[in-house]
Amino acid sequence: MSSQKEITLSHGVLRFSAIEAGEGPIVLMLHGFPDTLRTWDAQLDFLANNGYRAIAVSTRGYETQSQPKDGDYSSPSLAGDVIAWIDQLGGGPVHLIGHDWGASIAYGVAMAIPDQIKSLTALAVPHAGRFMSEIHHYPKQLRLSWYMLFFQLPGIADYVVRRNNFAFLRRLWKDWSPGWEFTQEQFSEVSQAFAQPRVVESTLAYYRAAIGLRSLPLGRSSQEQTSWPIDVPTLGITGAQEGCIAADVFESMMREDDFPAGLKVVTVDDAGHFPHREQPAFVNELLLDWLAAQDSADKEKTSSH
Repeated sequence: MSSQKEITLSHGVLRFSAIEAGEGPIVLMLHGFPDTLRTWDAQLDFLANNGYRAIAVSTRGYETQSQPKDGDYSSPSLAGDVIAWIDQLGGGPVHLIGHDWGASIAYGVAMAIPDQIKSLTALAVPHAGRFMSEIHHYPKQLRLSWYMLFFQLPGIADYVVRRNNFAFLRRLWKDWSPGWEFTQEQFSEVSQAFAQPRVVESTLAYYRAAIGLRSLPLGRSSQEQTSWPIDVPTLGITGAQEGCIAADVFESMMREDDFPAGLKVVTVDDAGHFPHREQPAFVNELLLDWLAAQDSADKEKTSSH
């Protein structure tokens, strides 16, 4: 069995807690909302025991040491953090895995530095540019995404999220993964993280930066993102019972044209928004097959040059 150890990554003055296990090609894992780096516990040991150096990182704002004084939670800055970590870890190419907001960030990283990313795995969130610019074509998805608009209410949303020991976040987990019987311990990791100073404001700032007035569907920035080609081999994973971004919406927004280096989409049965937590054995094998295939393709490419 591999042993996990805590490390610290940085970007400028910001410091980010991370947990790593194993040795070998780097697999960098980014959590989503509302969650913590502990979301990857089942993947960390599994990947480490199968020849990878797996690293799960706490993203910007989820702890006081990673909260920027200027309150910048824009997508380019979130991607910039990951680019800095990759550099700090000795440079790529690395495998990048993201869930929820971690997936959104990972798309931005893959677009910015495709040569440093060996493979991309995105769980629960489809191509970020497609989602932001085309969501209004899906009335069902607009209803499911009500919370994004609710989070635009500073003060009010922050209060509601905190109230009654984060009952709002617990409700999101239940709505998003209706078949998942998560434990009190799993949720208390999240409530403890969100109880730290300014973590609620920071995590909601992701949504305020992403869908504030400047980036409404008709805004220029989201139209530019629609044509984002992600030139990295990409695996998209969604859960059949997904209650946050519906599985059929995910599938229709993951288009081969947007992924010139190759795209594979898998829907996990008996899973909702957290397939890697809900069906860890299935997702782990899926990840291992995917990473191994990309590693061997990479070796062939290198030997042919």
